[in-house]
Amino acid sequence: MRQKTASRRVKILVAKLGLDGHDRGALVLCRAFRDAGMEVIYSGLFATPDRIAQIVQDEDADAVALSLLNGAHSTLFPRVVKELKKKKINDVLVVGGGVIPEEDKKALVKSGVTGNFGPGTSLDVIIDHITKGVSKLRKL
Repeated sequence: MRQKTASRRVKILVAKLGLDGHDRGALVLCRAFRDAGMEVIYSGLFATPDRIAQIVQDEDADAVALSLLNGAHSTLFPRVVKELKKKKINDVLVVGGGVIPEEDKKALVKSGVTGNFGPGTSLDVIIDHITKGVSKLRKL
């Protein structure tokens, strides 16, 4: 496992969960994260929570950006957090994005999923959230 120092660039997994085949937004995020200096891994379509946790472990990612547009965020996002905990991975920022109603966001945050950005969110806002979140985790 690599040492997660403040000087190392952020390594992020962009993950498309479940039966959501809409990946345009995730691909835009991949490019934006790369352009911001992050090392980017893309899960491809139809990833499962356990597969995402395995990729995070194998790649020693600092963050995982979950993207879901089919309404299953309340089920699948917390499952990713549970799978990470099963693997004793506690130093990874989990960020959600997609079509997420306001009334679902509080429960997602409580489950360990931050951000929960919707369509139209500025890429700068998302990148700033991830950069600050990873920096905070590295100081723990």
